[in-house]
Amino acid sequence: MSFTGFDIVVIALVVLVILVVFAGVKTVPQGNKFTIERFGRYTRTLDPGLHLIVPFIDRIGARMNVMEQVLDVPTQEVITKDNASVSADAVAFYQILNAAQAAYQVANLELAILNLTMTNIRSVMGSMDLDELLSNRETINDRLLRVVDEAASPWGIKITRVEIKDIQPPTDLVNAMGRQMKAEREKRAQVLEAEGARNAQILRAEGAKQSAILQAEGQREAAYREAEARERLAEAEAKATRMVSEAIAAGDVQAINYFVAQKYTEAMQAIGSANNSKVVLMPMEASALIGTLGGIGAIARDVFGNPPASQPAPPAPQARPARTAPPVNPFNMPPREE
Repeated sequence: MSFTGFDIVVIALVVLVILVVFAGVKTVPQGNKFTIERFGRYTRTLDPGLHLIVPFIDRIGARMNVMEQVLDVPTQEVITKDNASVSADAVAFYQILNAAQAAYQVANLELAILNLTMTNIRSVMGSMDLDELLSNRETINDRLLRVVDEAASPWGIKITRVEIKDIQPPTDLVNAMGRQMKAEREKRAQVLEAEGARNAQILRAEGAKQSAILQAEGQREAAYREAEARERLAEAEAKATRMVSEAIAAGDVQAINYFVAQKYTEAMQAIGSANNSKVVLMPMEASALIGTLGGIGAIARDVFGNPPASQPAPPAPQARPARTAPPVNPFNMPPREE
């Protein structure tokens, strides 16, 4: 198959059109931005989508990924403010906001961010004590983020986060910190135990105080009740005595006989129920009691006059003959006859 000159020209024109189309039509994927250079000079930035450029004059300068990216910061040695050596590593997150500045303001953007983060880690952590360093990671992260973001802002990037992943003190320092923590916890336990004992003693003392107060109040109430009972008893006794006196004054001899007999019986009961009374030698016969009442009645008749005929006089007590003991003969001699 032979080609004529016209066919060759047509084929060349078709190939040229295809080359022009490929050179002038550019597609930018999502999450990326392209910079356009014309004769080596930056002119504009292409956003994601389909774009037309001047073929063979304009060209793509830099393809920048504008999604948030992560940068791993390797482990490094840091000397703290109190001369303790620790190992620390971190991770940084950044995002390109201005593709032109990120492409033309700094060479090797990731290396620049990495070195900037490492130096600021040494600066921030080196200005803190070890205890403060281990207990204030959020403070370290905030300070690192603020410093690194401010330093990287002219490059058209935004440092979104800087996190310290791990801080490793030396082994001997970790052991010393463990012993210190144990001592602090034992001290705290002793303090809590002492406070608990003190509170228990205070509560026991307050309980004893309340118990004593309640006991005293109970004793006072009991004494008051007992005094009131004695007062009521005295009032009843006085009332009874007054009634007996009124009866005697009215000439009722039976009242005084009853009163005296009651007192006599109570006195005998008290004597008989005493603990130190073992033997009682006194007239316990009923005739003695009746004779006593009869004598009292005679005295009353002498004082108030003769009683009515309906009340017979009590019988007088009969005296018993006295018993005489036989004479004692210490030598057992026969009695002498007179």
